Amino acid sequence: MTLLKRVKKLPQNFVWGGATAAYQVEGATQADGKGKTMWDDYLKAQGRFSPDPASDFYHLYPEDIELAKLYGLNAIRVSISWTRIFPKGYGEPNQAGVDYYHRLFQCCLANGITPYVSLHHFDSPRTLFEDGDWLNRKNIDYFVAYADFCFKEFKEVKNWFTINELISLAFSQYIQGNFPPSHHFDVTSAIQAEHNELLAHARVVNLFKDKGYAGRIGLIHVLQPVYPYPQTPANQHAADCENAFMNTFLLDGTFLGEYRPETMALVNEVLQKNDARLKIEPGDMAILKKAASRNDYFGLNYYQPSFVAAYEGESTNTFNGTGEKGTSSFKFKGVGQHVKNPEIPTTDWDWNIYPKGLYDELKWVSATYKNCKTIYITENGLGYKDTYAGVGQVIDDEPRIDYIDQHLAALLQARKEGVDVQGYFVWSLQDQFSWANGYNKRYGLFYVNFETQAREIKKSAQWFKELADTMNT
Repeated sequence: MTLLKRVKKLPQNFVWGGATAAYQVEGATQADGKGKTMWDDYLKAQGRFSPDPASDFYHLYPEDIELAKLYGLNAIRVSISWTRIFPKGYGEPNQAGVDYYHRLFQCCLANGITPYVSLHHFDSPRTLFEDGDWLNRKNIDYFVAYADFCFKEFKEVKNWFTINELISLAFSQYIQGNFPPSHHFDVTSAIQAEHNELLAHARVVNLFKDKGYAGRIGLIHVLQPVYPYPQTPANQHAADCENAFMNTFLLDGTFLGEYRPETMALVNEVLQKNDARLKIEPGDMAILKKAASRNDYFGLNYYQPSFVAAYEGESTNTFNGTGEKGTSSFKFKGVGQHVKNPEIPTTDWDWNIYPKGLYDELKWVSATYKNCKTIYITENGLGYKDTYAGVGQVIDDEPRIDYIDQHLAALLQARKEGVDVQGYFVWSLQDQFSWANGYNKRYGLFYVNFETQAREIKKSAQWFKELADTMNT
């Protein structure tokens, strides 16, 4: 059965991977000495979703790695759960956690699957979270020590990412309010967390390079292009403000080691309208500047753009966590309001489906940030309500194939035009626990029956294998 669509062939030596995150797949949140993260008590108090057993990757990773191999993948994104290694975020390492990750990495390598490993994916240790999380600069010291331990210990890993989606964490914690501690439009905390995460990343990159660790290192930003709708001067300015707060502030800090005046003019406008402030300590920018040219690669996550109109009222938002289409709203004082472009389709979670946004971001980043070297698309995929077809029955997820195919075509077009993009990781390898969305928002190539933990194949996995085979022809 031939499933090929727009994309007929992948480039030779293309990194063709699936992405996961420790807290979303591992389950076993209390096993073998693991400490609590910022999520455990928060989720329990909400009583909506449990992270156990998730996809039980802690026990079933050999099956998932074998499926990845069988369906043509040559790479996997995983993250290390900080609290499996250091239950409190610091102190003596937990040997059971260390041993688990050695087994996982060795299993990947034995199956020809290259691990790309993140140190932090939305799961700060509870002890550090209660002590201010990224707002407390002491916790940056703990993160650097944890990273140093991992670099020394896991020599089988050659591809590292420091932090996943810095803006998603700061935005979800302090603006949108759907991650703990669930603050709404706490703009001071959000911008400070962005800066401090950048500082943590830069310190770890500098340590990695100064100590001469083998391998490559970078970080992962999710980029959400912002388009005015409709096109008016006022809406364009609103789009510029959101783009600065969500994208260019972080990219400037990462690849320039400074915040450009034009970026800060827009960011400061947002801060002033929200009575917010950013504190930059002496020496911070020197650390960022030193690291700016030392990133070996850049992980770019892309899902959707924003369409924005000017807005002068108070901030308010509604988060669609259930997949009830049309229930989300977002209005940010001093920035703008999200609006729907009727020409752009959306998912059940109100996410815009716009492949050209990926092309636009790849071209813009490549042209604007010369220190940005090789790019990998480290997450892209479709949240969908897959229909279970029974044991052993292939699940028809044609909309997911279509979504990925369109975005992959955009990626390859940018590559053809000179952007150094060398790989694609679908979000996600298997169905997973999805933070504020629970379990009905499925992204995986492989279907997980969360009651039995049985894996079933989706058509998208078959399509992935078909494309993987084109690298060998």
